[in-house]
Amino acid sequence: MKGGWVYIMTNWAFGAFYLGVTSNLAQRIAAHKDGIVPGHTKRYNLKKLVYVERHEDILAAIAREKAIKHWPRRWKIGLIMGQSPNWDDLFDGI
Repeated sequence: MKGGWVYIMTNWAFGAFYLGVTSNLAQRIAAHKDGIVPGHTKRYNLKKLVYVERHEDILAAIAREKAIKHWPRRWKIGLIMGQSPNWDDLFDGI
């Protein structure tokens, strides 16, 4: 199986965010930034990648995404702060 990525997009620090999973991170984030992915990210202009987590197996990434989706918001913010304390866009680094 191909690996996968869990990621969080936002519009600004502590603003709205979106948690997703993909097997092709660069392509998926570019699609969010270009506004071609309909739904929550487009509606709320979520174009900053502030958290990313690599998994060797896509099923593990999917399971992790589902688990994090049930976490309280403050735990998700903790994940973001641990990786991007200034809520910088991590896209250029991938």
